[in-house]
Amino acid sequence: MQQNLPILYSLQNCPYAIRARFALFKAQQRVLIRAVKLNNKPPEMLIASPKGSVPVLVVENYNIIEESLDIMLWAFAQQDPQDLTHQYNADAKSQMIALIKHFEENFIPALEAYCCAKRYHEDNLDECREVCQKTLQSLEEKLTSHAFLYSEKESLLDIALFPFLRKFSRVERQWYRNSPYPKLRQWLAFYLQGPTFTKVMANHELWLENKKDIYFGK
Repeated sequence: MQQNLPILYSLQNCPYAIRARFALFKAQQRVLIRAVKLNNKPPEMLIASPKGSVPVLVVENYNIIEESLDIMLWAFAQQDPQDLTHQYNADAKSQMIALIKHFEENFIPALEAYCCAKRYHEDNLDECREVCQKTLQSLEEKLTSHAFLYSEKESLLDIALFPFLRKFSRVERQWYRNSPYPKLRQWLAFYLQGPTFTKVMANHELWLENKKDIYFGK
């Protein structure tokens, strides 16, 4: 085992965990990944983070990072080889963080309501989708102006949002394929069909089964 590697507790399909892994990979940060199930959480994870949700990153000196956006920011503070934080634009990082938090406050609750309406065959599915579409329209407009959500080049904003758009696209697949958001579909496909996503979504055996060291990232 390499000494002092950060430890990442993760769940394969959780959008928060996906964006944390994606950022760690993009920032070329090597970690020990511990795949978990939320109905059988490792005691070590609960000691580190009693809230019991993923992702959780344990870094040197037992510093605990419990929020996915904070994990992303930590990763790019270590190294940002593709300049995803647009470090030469003094206002870019704070602007992107504000946009991410606005998205989290508005779209994610609407997405959860939409998912529940579909799962439980509720009669307000269309209404829930329409709430989500307010954000989709805004993103489509951004992508009409430039290739990525913040500018012509990829950024922190893109990788923070795409896992949630992936989740949205899977609720009503046929509706999504025919939706009036061609730029958004093209942008999301760029991520889902890319080689980085394949690596980030690799399936790891559950850590509790044998507590084997599994390395993730470059």
